[in-house]
Amino acid sequence: MDHQSGEGFDSDDSDLDMQAEISEKHEKVDEFSKNLELCGSEDEKFVEQSVADISTDIEAVEPFIGMEFNSREEAREFYIAYGRRIGFTVRIHHNRRSRVNNQVIGQDFVCSKEGFRAKKYVHRKDRVLPPPPATREGCQAMIRLALRDGGKWVVTKFVMEHTHKLMSPSKVPWRGSGKQLVSEDEKDKRIRELSLELYNERQKCKRRCAAYEEQLNMILNDLEKHTEHISEKVAAVVRSIREIEGEKSDSDGG
Repeated sequence: MDHQSGEGFDSDDSDLDMQAEISEKHEKVDEFSKNLELCGSEDEKFVEQSVADISTDIEAVEPFIGMEFNSREEAREFYIAYGRRIGFTVRIHHNRRSRVNNQVIGQDFVCSKEGFRAKKYVHRKDRVLPPPPATREGCQAMIRLALRDGGKWVVTKFVMEHTHKLMSPSKVPWRGSGKQLVSEDEKDKRIRELSLELYNERQKCKRRCAAYEEQLNMILNDLEKHTEHISEKVAAVVRSIREIEGEKSDSDGG
């Protein structure tokens, strides 16, 4: 009897030992999972921070001669972002075209205070209100780009110095950033479309004018025929009256 009770007690102890061992293993697995998740989140934060640092570095790049862009639009957006960070706004300036195929091969982006206001707008004799404050101060800051054979737009000139006080980056207006730089192909396409529309309108006007002229000629012909017909009737009436008067005078004389 004692032997059986001893065996039963040993069995209970072994079950408790197994449960404790299983519980300990579960705790180790949970701890390992937490450590793994922690490592994963740390890696994600590191990657996100690295990407943010790279983006910040790219935005902080200053234009330099030889800098390449895939398009004029890309170069424009870069210079606008640079100007917003420094404290000035950007204006699209002159472009240069090829004498061979009229393709745009050069583009200037300048500070919005480049040049001076034309005198004809300042000294107007018909001006009622005082002239608005000058917004151009002859600033020379700009970048010049040239199209290379590989299709890249390369900075060939960069003037960094401004001749005016720069704004605080937080006060730089977003003016011009929403404006899209239309490609020369799109411009040429639009010009062709407008030229075709103008040609079609001219043809319609010519056809309408021809139709109006034909109708007018028909009306004039009808009016001329009607006038001749009336003239003939008037002449016939006059002849009839004369004949009646002649017959009356003959009867009176007899």
